[in-house]
This record gives sequence, structure tokens and C-alpha cells, in this order.
Amino acid sequence: MANYNKVILIGNLTRDPQLRYTPSQAAVCDVGLAVNRQWTGQDGQKREEVCFVNCTAWGRQAETIQKYLSKGQPIFIEGRLTFSQWDGPDGKKRSKLEVTIERFQFLGGPRTGGGGGTAAGGAASPDTARQETSGEQEQKPPGYDFNQDVGDDTIPF
Repeated sequence: MANYNKVILIGNLTRDPQLRYTPSQAAVCDVGLAVNRQWTGQDGQKREEVCFVNCTAWGRQAETIQKYLSKGQPIFIEGRLTFSQWDGPDGKKRSKLEVTIERFQFLGGPRTGGGGGTAAGGAASPDTARQETSGEQEQKPPGYDFNQDVGDDTIPF
């Protein structure tokens, strides 16, 4: 039987990205994501639920997320589910399910002094487009030109 583990999410960060380094100096960035779902119930009432998801990025992606994103900003994430188990300080087994980020895309506009980005659908920064993701070339939507040479000091956010 074949196996498939793929997660695709669009949501807003619930906290500022937290960057740390492993003892072998690999960058790891933890982010929280809020994904909203809205629907109309049988009674005609509009309803909404929020799913909070912990996500982890590694390597250059981790550093890029920490550098350019902050709480409240939208992001598109593609990844896989990862299950971890450990013994807690009280001796009980603990576990968590999180998303390991394989690819991501900035959404919305650049940061402004007032915080948060604009609605989804804006252009991504050139840094994101050049991400090295698992040795594969990321596919870009048609109409985007990511071949511009732009330095970090010229990005307006």
C-alpha cells in the first residue's frame, strides 16, 4: 500500500517566529499558525472555527521565516505531518503532531509601521522565490518574475 503525507495550509502567524540552533548549528524555526474556517450552519447562522497548528522550518528556510515574518502575517505552507514522543518531567509519555515545513510562500504585502500584511495574493519577496527546498526547484505561479537581483537592503520590509 502506498503512503502519502502532505499538508497544505494558509493562515496567519500566532506569534513571532522563534529561531534557534541545534548543537550542530542547524537553524530551526518554530511558528504557530491559525487557520480559520467559516461556514453557514443549517440554521442560517454564520459560524467560524480556528485550528491552531505548530510548524517547524529547518535550515535557510528557518532563517528566512524568522527574518521576514512576524505575528499576524499570512503565509502559505506546504509540508508533512511529524509525530514526536518523549517522556515528560513527571514520567508520563508526551506526544505532539506538527507540520514540518518543506516549502512556503509569503502572502500579503510588505510590512508597514502598523504591523501585519495585507490580504492574501500579493507578490512574494525575491528571497522566498530563491529558497532551496529539498534540492528541488520550487514551481512559481505564472506571471511572477523572480529573476531580479535584489539585495536585502533594498527590500522595503
